[in-house]
Amino acid sequence: MVMSAIRDLSMMRSSRWLRPLLALSLAIAAVVLLPGLLFAQDAAPAEAPSSGDGPNKMVFIIASVGWVFGLVLLGCSVWLVAIVVLLFLDLKMTAAIPPGFVDEFTDIVNKRKFKEAYDMAKGDPSFLGRVLTSGMARLQYGLEDAREAAHQTLESIKADKDAKNNYTAVIASLGPMLGLVGTVFGMIGAFMELGSGGTPNPSRLANNVAHALSVTLIGIAISVPAIAFNAFFRNRINKLTMDVGHIADDLLTQMYHNSKKPAPPGTAAPAGPTVTGTGPVATGS
Repeated sequence: MVMSAIRDLSMMRSSRWLRPLLALSLAIAAVVLLPGLLFAQDAAPAEAPSSGDGPNKMVFIIASVGWVFGLVLLGCSVWLVAIVVLLFLDLKMTAAIPPGFVDEFTDIVNKRKFKEAYDMAKGDPSFLGRVLTSGMARLQYGLEDAREAAHQTLESIKADKDAKNNYTAVIASLGPMLGLVGTVFGMIGAFMELGSGGTPNPSRLANNVAHALSVTLIGIAISVPAIAFNAFFRNRINKLTMDVGHIADDLLTQMYHNSKKPAPPGTAAPAGPTVTGTGPVATGS
């Protein structure tokens, strides 16, 4: 049946999205950790002739950022992690289409228990439950009106998730901009040292240049995963809302046509779904 095929497809997608997520996590880990490994390899030959007490490059980079830029970049990192965790929880397949919901709802509708079906959808906080609740509340005015109400609710859900995902794009833009500000700030300090008259202090000059490059490096390091997560969540939102829209339309169509069928002989014939203030109610004949 069409509903079984849609349900199976949704469950398959819920397992498939874990593989690209794992690959994305490994790629981000490689981006973050690979520079440190390369720095460590580069530092090993240089430290061999000395006593081996030279500073680790990653520690040196973090120390070169400074307190002001360090706190700002740390805040962006924490913000990014919070948004990513929140979106992962919001965009799980079970949060959009609960397991078993479609089969149970279809069974209730086939038994012509429309009020029970409405209560089931209204009590479910998932994407599908919210969309069905809006559509069923307008089903008495016709199938097209119900579809329009369901579509508006689905667009509202999509807009809410898109708004959260937009913050990852903001962080992706802030990273390089903060890096550029740090670069300019550090280079100004370097030129001030060069123009101070007399012989420039090599240590101060190196510290200013290191500050400029370190802030730029960390800003880009924050921006790269933010760009990747933004694209991932954007595609995830589109896929989930499309699946929910197709399933909700199928269920609303099924409920509408079931309400128009005559009742089986020897049973009470419930009228079509009507709205009595709170939702559709099946009334006996």
